Order: sequence, then structure tokens, then C-alpha cells
Amino acid sequence: MALWWANVTGTFERCFIYQDRYKLLLSGIGVTIKVSLLAITIGIVIGFLIALCNLSKNKGLNVIGKVYTDVIRGTPSVTQLMIIYFVIFATINWSKWIIAAIAFGINSGAYVSEIIRAGILSIDRGQTEAGRSLGLSARQTMMSIVVPQAVKNIFPALGNEFITLIKETAIVGYVGLMDIQKAGDFIKSATYEAFMPLMGTAVIYFVLIKLLTLALGRYEKHLRKSEIR
Repeated sequence: MALWWANVTGTFERCFIYQDRYKLLLSGIGVTIKVSLLAITIGIVIGFLIALCNLSKNKGLNVIGKVYTDVIRGTPSVTQLMIIYFVIFATINWSKWIIAAIAFGINSGAYVSEIIRAGILSIDRGQTEAGRSLGLSARQTMMSIVVPQAVKNIFPALGNEFITLIKETAIVGYVGLMDIQKAGDFIKSATYEAFMPLMGTAVIYFVLIKLLTLALGRYEKHLRKSEIR
């Protein structure tokens, strides 16, 4: 038992303490959080616009929304990331993490659009008719009556999309970003140890997701306070 413990502590020190390798993981956490936050923000904006296109009676907007959704959902996120980084933004001198966030935001927008569309459709049509009968325009009715009610319905699914997005950012290493997963891979290559670096990255992702889940759960309860059960 003592020998086993000595091996574990020795491996831990070699992987995370020696040459301050733990700092790679700390830096990776920062990159993952930055990319995820900017990506979900972009995804919500794009998703809302595409949802409106899909709900619009204008055939042109319908086509735009459907083509965007089909193309993004029908291609791998890693392929989209590499196209956006190595082709579209190849000549633009922006930070890697911003370009990666844009790529993930565009990808997330397709899924968020369906979440928002479903949330809007879940609101009783009578709400829209009531708004129009009060003299509100279609846009005013949507923004002032329908969307605020839909937020409560879409928030849990939107939270799940954010959680999924954090885990999907593990592929940013393909464009040279040192995120959590890439930091773990670097430690693995430097130490020739696989178990400890992989477990370390898994624990970090688990803690991040758990904290986010708790925060989202508390905020969802806050949104539901006004409901009568």
C-alpha cells in the first residue's frame, strides 16, 4: 500500500508540480471559459435571428434559416472550426481564441435557433392575439409578450447547450489553442504518463460543469418564482 501511494504521489508531482505544469491547466481553464462564454453569446444572437427567420412567413427568410440550420447541423464542428480558422479567417490577424469562439458560436447558433423556435411555439397563440388586439405590432407583440414568456421554457435547454459547448471546445487544440484538453495532452507527451493527465482534465471538466449546473439550476428557480404551483 505504501509503495502504491508513493508511486501515485510521485506521478502526481511529475505531472503537475514539476516545472509548474499545473499552470498549463490553469491557463487552459481560462481559455476554455473565454471561448465558451463568447461562443454562447454569439450563438444566442445568431440563434434568435435564425429562429425568427424560420418562424417568418417570408419564404426568403425561411430558406435562409433552413439552409443555415441544415448545413451547420449536418457537418462536424471540428470541420467547421478548421474551415473558419484556416480558410475564412486565414488572413485576418485576430486572436486564436476569438476566431475559435466565432466558429463555436456559429455552430451553436443552429442548435439554439431550434431551442428558441420551440420555446416560442410553446406559447399559446392567444397571447399573440391578445397583444395584437391591444394595438401592438407583430414585432412589439413578439418582443414584449411572447419572448419573455418563452425564456422560462427555453432556459433549461439553453443551459444544456452551454454545458455541451464547454465540452465541445476540447477540440480547439486543432488550431493551436492551449485549452484544458490540450494542456493535458502536453503533460502526457512530456511525462509519458497517460492516466494522471487524463484524469486531471476529466476532473477539471467535471468540476466546471457541476458548478455551472448548480448556478443554472438556481437561476432557473429564480425565473420560476412567479409561477403558481
